[in-house]
Amino acid sequence: METRPWLKNYPKGLPANIDVDKYPNLNAFISEALVKFASQPAFYCMGKSLTYGEVDKMSYAFGAYLQSRGLKPGDRVAIMMPNLLQYPIALFACIRAGLIVVNTNPLYTPREMVHQFNDSGLKGIIIVENFASHLQEVLGRTQVETIILTSIGEMLGPIKGPMVNFVVRSIKRMVPKYELPNTICFKEAIQQGKKFTINSFDDLPDRVISHQYTGGTTGVAKGAMLTNRNLLSNMLQIKACLDTQMKEGQEITLCPLPMYHIFAFVVNCLAMMSYGSMNILVVNARDVKSVIKEFKNHKITVMTGVNSLFNVLLHEKEFLALDFSHLKVAVGGAMAIQRSVNDRWHEVTGKNLVEGYGMTESSPVVSVNPLDGTARIGTVGMPVPSTDVRIADENDIVQAIGNPGEIQVQGPQVMLGYYNKPEETAKTIRNGWLCTGDVGIIDEDGYLRVVDRIKDMIIVSGFKVFPNEVEDVVTSHPKVKECAAVGIPSEKSGECVKLFVVKKESNLSKNELLDFCKENLTSYKVPKEIEFRESLPKTNVGKILRRELRDQ
Repeated sequence: METRPWLKNYPKGLPANIDVDKYPNLNAFISEALVKFASQPAFYCMGKSLTYGEVDKMSYAFGAYLQSRGLKPGDRVAIMMPNLLQYPIALFACIRAGLIVVNTNPLYTPREMVHQFNDSGLKGIIIVENFASHLQEVLGRTQVETIILTSIGEMLGPIKGPMVNFVVRSIKRMVPKYELPNTICFKEAIQQGKKFTINSFDDLPDRVISHQYTGGTTGVAKGAMLTNRNLLSNMLQIKACLDTQMKEGQEITLCPLPMYHIFAFVVNCLAMMSYGSMNILVVNARDVKSVIKEFKNHKITVMTGVNSLFNVLLHEKEFLALDFSHLKVAVGGAMAIQRSVNDRWHEVTGKNLVEGYGMTESSPVVSVNPLDGTARIGTVGMPVPSTDVRIADENDIVQAIGNPGEIQVQGPQVMLGYYNKPEETAKTIRNGWLCTGDVGIIDEDGYLRVVDRIKDMIIVSGFKVFPNEVEDVVTSHPKVKECAAVGIPSEKSGECVKLFVVKKESNLSKNELLDFCKENLTSYKVPKEIEFRESLPKTNVGKILRRELRDQ
């Protein structure tokens, strides 16, 4: 295959490579941004904003407090909360104090918490009180010693904060009773930290910044070790792709995806920070009204999201009536953007959705469509600077242009490996290539198309059926809101396609949908079973869980 065929089609001004040594470590980048944009608003949540300067002072004091509690560089600390003002303060504090961040989904069950906490060897946790009862349940089975508690309203000011906490605790009853030893509240930790300074430590390019947990390409959740170099490189790669469109100090970025997820962590929190953008934090993106409210209240220029969120927004009358004149770009990740959703988004906002591709193990961005209007719908764009991508068969033999195979990646953003899992690491990084477990095709212009996950592929009488293709066709039906295709056992063909559908219009019948599929799909791809559902199971970022549907 031609080496980097995409370079000839790179937009003007996009370099082939980034300077991976521009910053010695993430600390240097964060400190530079916090000082450079000190007077600019950095994060906004529920009516309250903090400037970069305020985040600088608070995160330094909080980092000093963590060290004063005996936490040493290299110790692991979990941050378990939704998008609150506390999150970036805690994140930057851990990085500045040399601690390894273990981003934890607050919706985790006690069983999942125990696995992650023990797998990473957790010493401390910063947790919102809503989930403290789960921590109480598992604490005795972990090594956690330091607990910092916070509440939804803690950083929202002396009037709004107590009001929000009263509603959350007493009216909505969202905080189950708990008892935890030796806790301190978030603001008190910042206050006490002002008495201390952060002790220096070796902050080398290969220092691990985060154990970012993922199901990965195989098995149970594993901690992808992401280093200074990994995260800085991906931030600079994303920045290189954004540079022609962004203006320092003028961007307002909507962040509906949780920042504990790698996509929002690196794109929203780090890359947009390089422009001094204000990040509008949405506490719960499933509350679509709250997303629309932020569009009404702010002149949003950049938005990140996933296909299912864009789809839900497009079904809301309030959203359709908004002014999108300031919106420059909406970037979709984590799952395939369906053509019908992109077409409708363009119709409503005047802009295409920009689709990219990546995974936790690549910090996360591997490729993205250009922002200069040359995006190719149905592809995930071209590899970002300093990145090599190849398509290989099951024996790692490189395939010719246009042939499908596993997407394999090389670049400075590829993780160090999985924490304490050398065998899993060896399966995923082979001969220096990150083996993604995704099937893809590179065309002669270097654009990458992701066909599907290898493990989601359905084999019907020896023919390969990729759920994404079936779903793309079905969602183009005007009476379908969303759907998922999975493989189920079949005596006749080994496997066949089963379709789960959420209706947009109640009069949609199975026969009508089946006829539509027969018109638009080859016979072996046509679903043999259709089941209508009120909703589909999703991850915390809105990705449909095909595995759960299969298991059911």
